[in-house]
Amino acid sequence: MAFERLVRFLPRRQDAAALIGEPVDREIDVGKAVRNGEAVQVRVFSGSSVLNPGSPTNAIETISRILSPLSAAEVGTIRCIGLNYANHAKEANMKVPDVPMMFLKPATALADPWPVSTIIPKHTLKDDCADYESELAIVIGRTCKNVGEAEALSYVLGYTAANDVSSRASQIAQSQACFSKGFDGACPLGPVLVSAAVMPDPSAFTIRGLKNGEVMQSSGLSDMIFDCAKLISFLSQGTTLPAGTVIITGTPAGVGFGKKPPAYLHDGDEFVVELLPHVGSLYSVFECEE
Repeated sequence: MAFERLVRFLPRRQDAAALIGEPVDREIDVGKAVRNGEAVQVRVFSGSSVLNPGSPTNAIETISRILSPLSAAEVGTIRCIGLNYANHAKEANMKVPDVPMMFLKPATALADPWPVSTIIPKHTLKDDCADYESELAIVIGRTCKNVGEAEALSYVLGYTAANDVSSRASQIAQSQACFSKGFDGACPLGPVLVSAAVMPDPSAFTIRGLKNGEVMQSSGLSDMIFDCAKLISFLSQGTTLPAGTVIITGTPAGVGFGKKPPAYLHDGDEFVVELLPHVGSLYSVFECEE
């Protein structure tokens, strides 16, 4: 196993470049610890990308800021799946789909975890409809095309957490979701990438979404309509998925628009996507664009 959990980060040393490595504490929730101001130590790897991490070195660095596990240049177009949890389809009063419902986010939607602010675009402020969606993200490790379900998971490098930040008014106004979910910074990703070898069965994950500390979403991945192997196989038909491709896999029930009254996001709100075990907490703090 080349790695168990990788974090991409800026160290506390001034003028240092981005590094990758494994947390020294194998059990630590890196996102929560950094948010709480703790000193999180990382054993640095020799590589510069999770796609080619190299090997552990003797260097130990302390995290200054967590970065998304991959850069925008590495992820390309982000594949996204809508309406992929049975309970979410129920709360949206929509029919369970017969095939996966795919939409796309551009690479410019990729965002780092806190302390980078997650921006609510100024043209959407009048609608008061910024929403969260807690999601599992798949990262493809080997280029694939036309793969079957039985072999699909063998192409996975690892898993991380994502927030599919959405503008509901724009989403409702159109027949597709690419515009309403593709604004700059609308896909925070992190805090760590857990190896597929550590989680050979991604359905064993549980996911929660917490707004300002209140649990809004809570589900096992067993509620997925199309599991990870099905999604990878489906998306690869006739289409090359390069190494570094990110697939966000849908959100469980409990999104803001489904609450009564709606529980939308506003300036200063904190939202946490918690993916357990191993991945931990993806923190985002929202800021209205001026």
